[in-house]
Amino acid sequence: MRRNARVTVNTRRGPGLAGTMARTAVIAGTATAVSTKTNQAMTQSAQAKQSAQQTQVQALVDQQVAEQMAQQQALAEQQALQQQLADQQAQLQALLQQQAAPPVPAAPAADPNAAAMRITKLQELAALRDAGILTEAEFEVEKARILAG
Repeated sequence: MRRNARVTVNTRRGPGLAGTMARTAVIAGTATAVSTKTNQAMTQSAQAKQSAQQTQVQALVDQQVAEQMAQQQALAEQQALQQQLADQQAQLQALLQQQAAPPVPAAPAADPNAAAMRITKLQELAALRDAGILTEAEFEVEKARILAG
């Protein structure tokens, strides 16, 4: 006689070996993909920061170069102005020396008629000056010319 025998099959809990391997492969692949994307993002971020820093440094260098060039140009202009001033002062000194030097009196003329003519011309010039026809400067110029001979 047979007894009613029940066959019980124990069902496994959880995945089998192939399932576990597949799950591990998926997790590892996902981790690799995430890691790669993160590394790329970090690299791009670092490159962007480095590029920004280089741009800032270059801007500072350009600004300093421009300031130095402006200073050099201002210095050159100042030196040119100083040279012009020195030239003008030299010209002024020369003019002052010319004006300060008294005219060399002419040697007395041996001819008494020439002396009398000079005196007559000087008297005429004085009369023109007194009448307002000649200015004092014009009178002095003509007087110097007559006395010089």
